Amino acid sequence: MIEFKSVTLADRRFLTSAIFPSKRQDNNLSFANLCAWQFLTCSSFAVIENQLVFRFCFSDAGTVYTFPSGEKVGKEAIRILAGQAEAEGLPLYLYGIMPQMREELEGIFPQVFEYRQERDHFDYLYLRTDLANLRGKNYQPKRNHVNKFQKTYDYRYTPMTVEMVTDCLKMFRKWCAIRRCEEETSLSNERRALEYEMQHFNELRLRGGVLWVEGEVAAFTFGAPINHNTFCVHAEKALPQYEGAYNMINWEFSNHLPADYIFLNREEDLGVPGLRKAKLSYYPCRLIEKGIAVCAEGLWEKLVF
Repeated sequence: MIEFKSVTLADRRFLTSAIFPSKRQDNNLSFANLCAWQFLTCSSFAVIENQLVFRFCFSDAGTVYTFPSGEKVGKEAIRILAGQAEAEGLPLYLYGIMPQMREELEGIFPQVFEYRQERDHFDYLYLRTDLANLRGKNYQPKRNHVNKFQKTYDYRYTPMTVEMVTDCLKMFRKWCAIRRCEEETSLSNERRALEYEMQHFNELRLRGGVLWVEGEVAAFTFGAPINHNTFCVHAEKALPQYEGAYNMINWEFSNHLPADYIFLNREEDLGVPGLRKAKLSYYPCRLIEKGIAVCAEGLWEKLVF
């Protein structure tokens, strides 16, 4: 049996050193996400045949594994995972499968897996310069919101520091009271993950920004890099009484991020209509298509023998 280790703060150096050099841009591979959502996903990892594999436990999909990450295609690692699933009496689900991974799977195990895409879990990928510059006709409404905010409010923007966490959490609790987080499971889970990240701001190596109006936090955002050129925005919150605050914090943060980050991953929309509309309104350069691969019925022996 494979021994999977639960992801902890102590694993940051090892996991980031393995993920950062890769081209993967999946928000689920952000170390901050791996830690903050541990309570829900039971995220763990193992190194199999020199391949890094993550294991998650989801209420709707059961136990799933990420596609092995390493210098070679993980044929043997997948066979070992299949053996683990067989020993546990579970189907083998490979999670976060992108088109390139599907091609690789078909190359080593042709017509063994069935695939299904999960549109609600596609990540939204943006060029940082698009969000920082807001140029062109498509971004005219966003520029208007930013300009109006600048004229309406006496504000300042500051990079987030650990000393600001208390003020940001105070503002977030106001936001949660307005949204009634305790009455909706998804918001309650988000609250738990966000508070964990804020409370471990330095340990997770988070980077964020805060929008202040008359000495009070009006909006904040934060995230962490996934790899060498992709930054993942984990949270963005603004109080509704400050019109245009979401547009403003997005614009400011994009302008203050280092130019090394070419892409911003603003995560998925989870099928929420309003969230999908908002994310599309910023014109992503690409949707990161993700799905699940499962061994087709009757073809198990091609994996485990």
